[in-house]
Amino acid sequence: MEGEPVMDELERLIEEEEKKMKHLKFIVDLTQAILMQANLSIEEAIEIVNQTKRAILNLFPDKESTYELIYAPRFRRIIAERFTIPGTLSGRN
Repeated sequence: MEGEPVMDELERLIEEEEKKMKHLKFIVDLTQAILMQANLSIEEAIEIVNQTKRAILNLFPDKESTYELIYAPRFRRIIAERFTIPGTLSGRN
C-alpha cells in the first residue's frame, strides 16, 4: 500500500524519540542522584551540571530553553540544598 512506507518512517521516528527520552530520563536521574549523594565540592557539582546540560543538548539541540525551564532550576535547587549558597538559608556542606 502507498501509506505503509510513511507509517514505517513515522514508527521509526517515534521509536527514536522514545529512545532519546529514555536516555534523557536516565541522564537526569543519574545527575540528581550524584548531586544528592556523592561527596562533591561545589565546583564538581557545577561541572557535573554543565556536562549534563551538554549531554542533554546533544540529544535535543533545539531545546535549550526547555532545559533552562525544567532541569536547570531542579539542579540549582539540589546544589543550593547541599551547599551554603550566599543568599540562601540552606546548606549542609
